[in-house]
Amino acid sequence: MSRYPLGQSEADTITSRTGKKLSEITLEEVRRGNVTADDIKISSEQLRRQGSVAAENDNPQMQANFERAAELVNVPDDVILTMYNKLRPNRSTKRELVLMAQELLEKYQAPHCAKLVLEAAEVYEKRGILL
Repeated sequence: MSRYPLGQSEADTITSRTGKKLSEITLEEVRRGNVTADDIKISSEQLRRQGSVAAENDNPQMQANFERAAELVNVPDDVILTMYNKLRPNRSTKRELVLMAQELLEKYQAPHCAKLVLEAAEVYEKRGILL
């Protein structure tokens, strides 16, 4: 069982997206120029660890959120912003959402996110909030 918060209890085992340990990301290292913006981005592994903490504490919804977040780590920011806008009511056709889900699945290996988009497409269709 993990001790929460992980950042305090496991700072030597938590790594960023670039592999830098959390304990190595200090203000002094930033001042020296040894920490880049990419060094402070979270890794998929750490998001999945947070999901495990949620599961251990009987919070399956939070675990699912962390799993989807872990999948999105390698999705470019511009794709995420496009996805966000397309998921707003009356902004997309069902076909556009299906194609977006297909891209998430095939290009970014994000099956949980793709499933969420497909579910949204079905709900939007039932509610009449598609283009």
